[in-house]
This record gives sequence, C-alpha cells and structure tokens, in this order.
Amino acid sequence: MYGWRNAQSLVGLALTIGLCWAVSEDRRRFPVRLAVGALGVQLGLVLLLFGFAPAQGLLQGVGAGVDALAGSTQAGTQFVFGYLAGGDQPFPINNAQPLYLLGFRVLPVILVICALAALLWHWGVLRVVTRAFGFVFQKTLGLRGAPALGTAATIFLGQVEGPMFVRAYLGALTRSELFTLMAVGLSCVSGSTMVAYATLLKGTLPHAAAHVLTASLISAPAGVLLARILVPPKPGEEAERGDYGTDRRYDSSTDALIRGIGDGLQVALNVGASLIVFVALVSLCDRILGLLPPIGRHPVTVEGMLGVLFTPLAWAIGAPANEAAAAGRLLGVKLVLTEFSAFIQLGQTPVGVISGHTRMVLTYAICGFANIASVGITASGFAVLAPERRQEVFGMVWKALMAGFLATCMTASMVGALPDALFGLQPGPASASASSRP
Repeated sequence: MYGWRNAQSLVGLALTIGLCWAVSEDRRRFPVRLAVGALGVQLGLVLLLFGFAPAQGLLQGVGAGVDALAGSTQAGTQFVFGYLAGGDQPFPINNAQPLYLLGFRVLPVILVICALAALLWHWGVLRVVTRAFGFVFQKTLGLRGAPALGTAATIFLGQVEGPMFVRAYLGALTRSELFTLMAVGLSCVSGSTMVAYATLLKGTLPHAAAHVLTASLISAPAGVLLARILVPPKPGEEAERGDYGTDRRYDSSTDALIRGIGDGLQVALNVGASLIVFVALVSLCDRILGLLPPIGRHPVTVEGMLGVLFTPLAWAIGAPANEAAAAGRLLGVKLVLTEFSAFIQLGQTPVGVISGHTRMVLTYAICGFANIASVGITASGFAVLAPERRQEVFGMVWKALMAGFLATCMTASMVGALPDALFGLQPGPASASASSRP
C-alpha cells in the first residue's frame, strides 16, 4: 500500500540534491545522466534485494550469518573476559540489562569481521565481489576504472581502507575524483561495522542485517552523485579511461588473519575512543548549557538543539510530523556523536515509540561514517595515502562531510518513497513488526 508518507520522502530526494546543487562549485554543469544512473542503481538494488524472490533467501542467509558471527564472537569474548562478556555470573542477578557492555558485546565483532575480511580477500572471494561492483559503478555512474574500483572497495573495507585499494592511482586522479572517494567513504560504513550495527538493531528492526547491508551498498551511488554535483569534473579531464589494479597483498592465510586482527584492533580502539571522547564533550556542553534557563520546563541540551535543527530534514526523508523531532535528534546524534551512538539509541528506542517505517528510514539515514570524528580520520588517511595532495584534501574534507551526510539522507528518502509492503512492514502508525518474508 502506497501512502502519503511514502510520497513525502520524495521531498527528501529533491532537498538533498537541491542543497548540494545550491553550493556547487559550478551549478551550470549539473550531471543529469549521472543523477538518472545513480537513482537507477539505488532503485535497482533495493528492488533486487527485497522484491526478487530468490534474493529473499539471500537476505535470510545474511541474517543467519550475522547471528552466527555474533554468537561465535561472544564465545571468544567470554573465554577471555568471562562474566563481564555475558558468561556465568559469580553472583545472583536480579536485573541483567546493565550487564550488556558495549565494549564486550559489540566492539569484539569488529575484530572478527576484519580478520575474516582479510582472509576472504586473500582467498580472492572479496576481490571478485569488489571488482563486480566496480564494474557496475563504472558502467552506470560513468566513473573511470580506479575511482570505480575504489568506490566499490570502500563499501566493504572502509573510508580509508577502500582508497588504499587504489593507492597507486590517487596522485593521478582529478580533483573531482579525489573528492568523490572522500565523499563515498563518509557515505558508507565498512563491513567490519555492519554486523555490529545489525546486532544493535536486531531486537527492534526486522531483517536488520539486510537493511544495514543494503544501506551501505546503495549509499555509494548517492555519495558519487552528490560529490559530482558539489565538485563537478572539468570538461575533457576524465576522457582517458585507463587500466587499474591493486597492490593489496597478503603472504599467506595466516598473514591475512594476523594483519586483519591488527586492523580490526585499530578500528575497534578508534570506535571506542571516539565514543568516549565525543560523549564526554557533549556531556560537558550539556553541563554548560544547563546554566541557561529551561525552555518549556525542559533543560537546554545539545541533542535538543540538534533535534530542532534537523526536524525539517527528518520530516522530508519520511518521518511523520509527530516523530520528526525524535528522528531529527538521532540525525544530530549521528553527526556529532558518530553513527555508533545513533544506532545504540535507535536500538534502545522501544517498539511502538516510533513507527516501523520511521525506524527503517532512520536506519538508512544514520548508516554512514559522515560525522565530525570521521573528518579527522578522512583527512589524515588521505594525506598519508596521497601526501602530494594534502592541501587539496584538507580544503575539501568539510565539503565531503556535507556530501556524505546528505547521501545517507538521500538513500533514506529513496527507501522511504517505496511501498512499506516491499520491506515486509505491517501498516500502522506505530508498527515496527514485519511479516514473515524479508
């Protein structure tokens, strides 16, 4: 059934594209063909994954795989940390909810996924998948070989690890292509964090793993489109297609596992440290704002201000008016406190407080690395990978944050504009349940 709230999301599509066009470096060169191609790729992937009957088994397999990885990770974590990670408790427990410790339940998943991804890369499985997506992006989005391959690799490897895949070509990319890779990195999430996000949403969003995977996949074309609108290529500078490859190599399966574990440890530490610091900074700001007189009996807080600021955007992407303020607050949390914090809060929002439609739309809107903490990661990472372009990177990184943030909102609008029945959502203003089919 198609309703007003689905058509409402079309406003979000127009708004995200229009905002980028308004601040474009050259508004005369709007990429019409790219816009059609990007929207077509997004729509095609969503219909394929959720509307094609054979793909339903794949989505069920994704969910089962996430459960298996989470369970296996928990076994290893309990072996090391015992009752702190959910093992047998040495004392009677009346309330088990406080025992869910993020550092012992979610962050270890990143270690396992990074190690597994490195192993699959060494065996060639992930390389085949990445090259397949690179080919699709090259043909549908008009990207040259290296940017297309880097874009595809970013979906699975991450905002810095993906461009590392085509490191040898970064110096030869045009300014627009370099900016595109930066923006795509902030539009998507890495494979190592997808499972963690799905774990956080499992209890409240049906088929959470499928939605998180789809969100990262279809945000890449959105990131490419908005990046090319903001920083369009100059006529003729990308005429030469060229060949591409990668220097990412492992000596053996053991080497892949060990190096994957090291990469995962770095990612987990960065995530944990970012959460600690940014939550602390927001708490400090809230204490300072608490000195101001309350507004309507409510104290002034960072989250409250962000909720007001992003309420119109939340409505535009598909949240109904009575839920737009809560949805806008989560968009603000994603931008300031990282998407990890936003997923935690979304997962903790009880079923019935927000509708299933809004919960699904928010999942797509916050599934990306576009946050203030990632600006430093992107700037430092690209400056190391392409030191000769350091000044260019620093000059474009905040604009890339804008492209990445709006790209996930554009993705959410695309999904919100499609009938809820496609995703198995039951009709109703506050229903978060789903039918038995993915």
